[in-house]
Amino acid sequence: MKKSLSPKIRFLGLLFIVLTGCQNSINKANVKIEGTSSVEHLPYYGDKSFTPKWIKPGSLEERKFHTIPDYKLINQLGDTLTKDTFKNKIYIADFFFTSCPGICPRMTSNMSQVQETFKNDDEVLLLSHSVTPSIDSISVLLEYAEGYGVIDNKWHLVTGDKMEIYNLGRNHYFVENDLGESKGPDDFLHSENFLLIDKNSHIRGIYNGLNRASINQLVADIKALKEER
Repeated sequence: MKKSLSPKIRFLGLLFIVLTGCQNSINKANVKIEGTSSVEHLPYYGDKSFTPKWIKPGSLEERKFHTIPDYKLINQLGDTLTKDTFKNKIYIADFFFTSCPGICPRMTSNMSQVQETFKNDDEVLLLSHSVTPSIDSISVLLEYAEGYGVIDNKWHLVTGDKMEIYNLGRNHYFVENDLGESKGPDDFLHSENFLLIDKNSHIRGIYNGLNRASINQLVADIKALKEER
């Protein structure tokens, strides 16, 4: 007659099976690994709520989705920039002003780290809009750029028409989080957010420009976007 297994042995055997199965499930799942994006394709964003839209890249829905419109701005070198400047480029956008004593220096330092990571990658550009364009002239932007080691034609600090910059920030990049609060051109535009824009001018991510973990995620998502087809 065969001896039956003791309850303790049966329990340990069952526990081993469960743990092995869980581990296999974890290995097969789309789990975030340090330095990588946690999804197969980054989501798309098309309004102030920043509700992610899971759209297949290259689909008809993607082609009809919200994009950053054309614009005409001037960078620290005096060059005119338009939407075509960033054609077939991935870029990170933010809004700042050179005389900002608070969050802007920290944001600029963190953007500098992104520049350093992708400084030899022609596919990735940076775009910082001045929210005080009447003060931030070309010469002021150039001095600021030199102070932070901005690489010419890699990182564009831009000035231009205030109405155009504020319209871009509020109505197309959606950088402010004041949902439901209507703001006019006389209300100051200020945000710590960085926006990740893909090669087709779609918003693919929003990140806290003051938070190192968020910046690390931005870098990971840029790398994921480069692999997207």
